[in-house]
Amino acid sequence: MRAYSDKQNVQAKAYYSDRFFKAPQLPKEKVSSDKVFAADLKSLKEKFKIGESYIQKEQMVLFIEPSDIKKVMKHLRDELEYDFLSELSAIDWLAKSNQFEIFYQMLSMSKRKRLRVKFFIDKKEAVESINEIFHSANWAEREMYDMYGVIINNHPYMKRVIMPDDWTGHPLLKTYPLIGDEAAQWYEIDTIFGKEHRAIVGPEIRDTKRVDQKDTVNFARVGAEVPLGAKPSTGKTNYSEFQEEGGVPFITRFTKDRQKTLKNRK
Repeated sequence: MRAYSDKQNVQAKAYYSDRFFKAPQLPKEKVSSDKVFAADLKSLKEKFKIGESYIQKEQMVLFIEPSDIKKVMKHLRDELEYDFLSELSAIDWLAKSNQFEIFYQMLSMSKRKRLRVKFFIDKKEAVESINEIFHSANWAEREMYDMYGVIINNHPYMKRVIMPDDWTGHPLLKTYPLIGDEAAQWYEIDTIFGKEHRAIVGPEIRDTKRVDQKDTVNFARVGAEVPLGAKPSTGKTNYSEFQEEGGVPFITRFTKDRQKTLKNRK
């Protein structure tokens, strides 16, 4: 067994200290500034409990109760002419509040308006499927389960859609390492050959930063095309210029002797 390591904010530790820099928010406008959105919000408030609501980037954003999602979607489709669900997914706020933020992106083609429905759920709380209302939710809900682990109740086929059915973990969680965990490194070896072949084959190299110019098995040779597994030639590489013959007019040709490796980031 490996020694336990803290898995909070793993992706931030992998590369940059500012990976989760919080960008400034776009300005929020009052819903009353748009007649169409104001009427839509009034219609929703007559039947449902609506939390915060505002207009941002010419689209209305509103927060609802998670238990109202199916009724709200039917109301948007049948009463307010929002007839197209273009996207739905989750945002991982587990480290901050142990919650997911779920959002649904709606479009009314007759009104030419976009609306975003949001709500928060706890880590192990399930979401009701809206597949029977908008069939475009089918694979999006499966992807939300596959990537984030959000359970969808009453989905017709609640299976992973990207990762294998027996995959461990959910890759878009902020606690999931960018190069995969131990199970990911051994997945293909264990599945194809069996765990007894781990010592023979070795773990899968999943570090996307690493490129070995002399490795002609796992990488394409930089500067030349060679057969798989060919031994690297000795001496200098067979290229010196990084621009094709003729090149682009008015651009100084960049040669290998002009390149410089920066030790510190400017």
